[in-house]
Amino acid sequence: MPTKALTRRLCLQHAIALPLAAAFLPAQAIAAKPQVEVWKDPNCGCCEEWVSHLQKSGFAVRVFNEGNTAARKRLGIPDALGSCHTGSVGGYALEGHVPAKEVRRLLREKPKAIGLAVPGMPVGSPGMDGAVYEGRKDAFDVLLVLPGGGTRVFQSYAKGVAV
Repeated sequence: MPTKALTRRLCLQHAIALPLAAAFLPAQAIAAKPQVEVWKDPNCGCCEEWVSHLQKSGFAVRVFNEGNTAARKRLGIPDALGSCHTGSVGGYALEGHVPAKEVRRLLREKPKAIGLAVPGMPVGSPGMDGAVYEGRKDAFDVLLVLPGGGTRVFQSYAKGVAV
């Protein structure tokens, strides 16, 4: 049976060693990646590119290749804001090509809202920024979808997104 001095020494060693070990771990190993669920058409390439954008930005993504109409309705996004894919993260809905930067801001600020939407498929938004568009970047707004379905601009992008 260990003595009190030995037990105290072990506790002290652990109290010093654990914070030191944590300092050398990558931040993502310490904090769990936010989980995004995405509903999309199984054949949509731009949806796959948006999923890739989220993953490269530190999100864990679970994809449902069953279309997004039912998910959009269930999550409370008005049809007028619809796009080709719908997501869910941290109790919020994501509609369309929402930049990961704005998803992180949403999760940090936690506004009273349904979620974020980028209606349509603006060129230059994540997933709509491939080589086929030859560098074209259109202006677009990320909308905060408010309870009741109204919106306000959450972030404007004058010339697409720097990914």
